[in-house]
Amino acid sequence: MKTPWIMLLAGLGCAGLAQAQTTITVATVNNPDMVTMQKMTKAFNEAHPDIKVNYVTLAENELRQKITTDISSGGGQYDVITVSNYETPIWAKNGWLKAMDHLPESYRVDDLIPSVRQGLSYEGKPYALPFYAESSMTYYRKDLFEKAGIEMPDQPTWSQIEEFAQKVHDPKNGVYGICLRGLPGWGENMALFSTMVNSFGGRWFNEQWEPQLTSQEWKNAANAYKTMLTQYGPPGSTSNGFTESETLFANGQCGMWVDSTVAAGYLSNPDNSKVSDQVGFARAPHEKTEAGSSWLYAWALAVPESADHPEAAQTFVDWATSADYIQSVADQYGWLSVPPGTRESTYESQGYQDVAPFAGLVEKAIQSADPEHPTADPVPYTGIQFISIPQFQAIGTRVGQIMAGILSGQTSVDQGLDQAQAFTERLMRRADVAK
Repeated sequence: MKTPWIMLLAGLGCAGLAQAQTTITVATVNNPDMVTMQKMTKAFNEAHPDIKVNYVTLAENELRQKITTDISSGGGQYDVITVSNYETPIWAKNGWLKAMDHLPESYRVDDLIPSVRQGLSYEGKPYALPFYAESSMTYYRKDLFEKAGIEMPDQPTWSQIEEFAQKVHDPKNGVYGICLRGLPGWGENMALFSTMVNSFGGRWFNEQWEPQLTSQEWKNAANAYKTMLTQYGPPGSTSNGFTESETLFANGQCGMWVDSTVAAGYLSNPDNSKVSDQVGFARAPHEKTEAGSSWLYAWALAVPESADHPEAAQTFVDWATSADYIQSVADQYGWLSVPPGTRESTYESQGYQDVAPFAGLVEKAIQSADPEHPTADPVPYTGIQFISIPQFQAIGTRVGQIMAGILSGQTSVDQGLDQAQAFTERLMRRADVAK
């Protein structure tokens, strides 16, 4: 009769251990690098058996909406949130994020690329740690360019990009001249389109915070964007964000694609890409000016003030953004699968250099992007593909919807930009940002 009691006591002991385990909820985006992070979680669990990780994985626009609602209300639904260099300083100022200024020496803060670290700081303190960082660049099919008898410059103009798109456009054989983001969202189509506006010499606001969305520069950029996607792009472009466009290019359906540098490793990996041996790389296009023609963006991990388990959450963030994590991904999946753009040691690694012919181009793009001087003419804001004010999330979202309407033929360029200007003027008057 003793054995059942022994078993019962053992069972109660196991139950006590199970109860001692802390469960953290991580809200993240459904990009390939974050999918890899989830696959790597077994290694984290082995090192930290007392912490269980529960992921909530969402599309980019939905993620932003849900975490913004939760953190602004102090809901405490998430212990770790995936944020960018847009939200981080604004939310830190609001007191919504925990500072990350007591990192262990082994974390090697000085190894983080300075422009990326600065973008995730407020008043000199980091409030998020970068998981991956990016600028923008031009991808193209070398085989299609050779067939068409054309050559991609190191830094093309948008006018050249449009000309090239026409020459490689072959929809009968399933190849479209160019793929660009058309999915509405301040971090989707407007990330790309804002850099187009910058490169055409435009800006969101003048120095008096007066919107400039009906300027000739905006019209020129919008007409070029519309022409390329409606004449040489894939059907249904307004449904294509980063992830969809990356898949199209990897499947061999795009002659060119202008987008995030983070896709370079994915497109060069034969496990993911049907055209891995034919991918060419060039700098992001400019037109009248190079100022603001390529963006600077970081997907980072932060711990909300409202997190239920902040210590366990910080442990996870330290692990997922460390140099050791990058090396572990390289060991398990190869250097082309590591999250790029965050650490100088990644670009110093011989293993990475051996498989990533784009490494130098990407590192230079990230380091040279200048959010303090994003346009040819002076502006009162910082940020390249976004503006570092809380109101931009609403402005960018609405203008992104209008740009999608222009692509789908619901409105003309002039009518759409008139609507965008009026909306922005109304919102800025209510916000009184100039004060």
